[in-house]
Amino acid sequence: LLQGKLFDSTITDEATWTLEDRKLIRIVLMKTNRDAGNCWTSLLENEYAADPWVQDQMQRKLTLERFQREASSRANPGFDFSGAEISGNYSKGGPDFSSLGK
Repeated sequence: LLQGKLFDSTITDEATWTLEDRKLIRIVLMKTNRDAGNCWTSLLENEYAADPWVQDQMQRKLTLERFQREASSRANPGFDFSGAEISGNYSKGGPDFSSLGK
């Protein structure tokens, strides 16, 4: 049903698949690089591209996850991002704040 090269690499030992209702195969792949700036644009190279709105939502989600990780590791551990929304520059992981603490 699917043939081609994945858009990027995955963790083989973390992949799972299930057969549901004897007609739906659900495949879960864990990306090796889950950084906010590494949002896949498609499942396979040049195949099954994400809808632009879906792509936008994925980038927002990954960027919020990145901000939560960074906030937890700095001055605000445990800061709750559960109701947060992001706007502005979040494409490709958002702005780079790595030099601010130096």
